[in-house]
Amino acid sequence: MDYVLHSLNAHCKYQIAKLHLRLTSFTDFGLRVLMGMASTPDRPFTTAELAEEFRISRNHLAKVISSLSAAGYLETRRGGGGGAVLARRPEEILLGDVVAYLEADQALVECFLSGSAACTLTPHCRLKARLAAAETTFIANRNRSSLAECVYPPLNVESAVRVIKARTAKRNVFVTTVRNSNI
Repeated sequence: MDYVLHSLNAHCKYQIAKLHLRLTSFTDFGLRVLMGMASTPDRPFTTAELAEEFRISRNHLAKVISSLSAAGYLETRRGGGGGAVLARRPEEILLGDVVAYLEADQALVECFLSGSAACTLTPHCRLKARLAAAETTFIANRNRSSLAECVYPPLNVESAVRVIKARTAKRNVFVTTVRNSNI
């Protein structure tokens, strides 16, 4: 559990309070995808299937899957029987590394951004180093756990069947339209 000291008054008395950390929805969705796919690591999952299971926008999830693929966590295949599969065993995927990768573009504070000089405290700030240490500690702590320890139960077969039926229905409408046209 992570904690932070809060000043109670000007006399520097402190109390320990639970530290609140917020990850981006992008990282949240990435972790959900990996946990769901870890339930059956050799099975390809489609973006549509995952989006329906986790009630996430399909377009947003496609960006998450693309990012996870670029990082080497997923392999993607196009076409029939395609989809995304884990590129590594769940035991080899450390949660801290995943969070660090997915949060890489999100600075903890403005002064962590490269080329940023908006904060007037930067030349003499003693907080920046402490925040950087806290961020490093957070990632290191998450790296004590692998994806294998956070496997989501196998994805809902019913939602997969609905996605497949919807695809089949769309194809049948297209085929019927083509057959009935004067091509």
